[in-house]
Amino acid sequence: MFSNDAKIIQRMAPQLQRVMVVDPQPAGARLIGELMRDIARSQIWVAETNEKAIRLAASYDPHIIFAEMGPAPIDGIAFTRELRRSTLAARYTPVIIITGQATAAGILAARDGGVHEFLRKPFTMKDLLRRLEAVTLRQRDWVEAVDYIGPDRRRFNSGDYTGALKRRSDARETPDSERMAQALKILRSAIDAVVSDPVQAMRSMQAQVVALRKCGMSVADLKLTTAAIDFGRYLDDIEKKGQPYGKAELEAKAATLLSYMPKDEAVAA
Repeated sequence: MFSNDAKIIQRMAPQLQRVMVVDPQPAGARLIGELMRDIARSQIWVAETNEKAIRLAASYDPHIIFAEMGPAPIDGIAFTRELRRSTLAARYTPVIIITGQATAAGILAARDGGVHEFLRKPFTMKDLLRRLEAVTLRQRDWVEAVDYIGPDRRRFNSGDYTGALKRRSDARETPDSERMAQALKILRSAIDAVVSDPVQAMRSMQAQVVALRKCGMSVADLKLTTAAIDFGRYLDDIEKKGQPYGKAELEAKAATLLSYMPKDEAVAA
């Protein structure tokens, strides 16, 4: 539970200086703006459409984004997906979806779109502060896959829903074995996607190299660490030279890493 303490707000404030509100309704945008100025003396930018939101995100690199779920001309989930797949620095920015309805289907859609938190209207200052604390002081692992880009969905937490989405593991830190298994699974799927989505496949593979290198160092596995470094260098080289590459070449270069795949995952792949 969030403790409304000035010290905690002070810790959050540096990460709340630039705020973007994606909302076609002036009253809703004004409310969020006024609350954020009271909390952190934030600078506020408002976008009335998804297109303007992307332009503002490119220009101002907001620390946090509030987005209405809908209806048109705003679609907060579609905006989040577009932002996550962009090359903007703001692609990692926490997004809090705001809506008047918090259905299980809506929350699932927001989670799978790469949203960080979900806030139902009408909300209290306490509700808002809890979401801000979650995205600033309890940040989740970042997942860079092909079909999903955003914070780790296994740690998704909506204060408006207490059903089957809640897991006992939501509050735990991801152990090395789980992090490694996820990275290998994503790497496998990224290699499979080099033809259909080469740009995101490359970005995903590079992200898994970093994750696997960290796992190898954490568990003192020199073979894993070295394999991750070598594969990372190979990816950097082919990206720099623009040389053609395909699934077979990538599989061969990643063979040592893929040998760490859990047996059930390897069989499924």
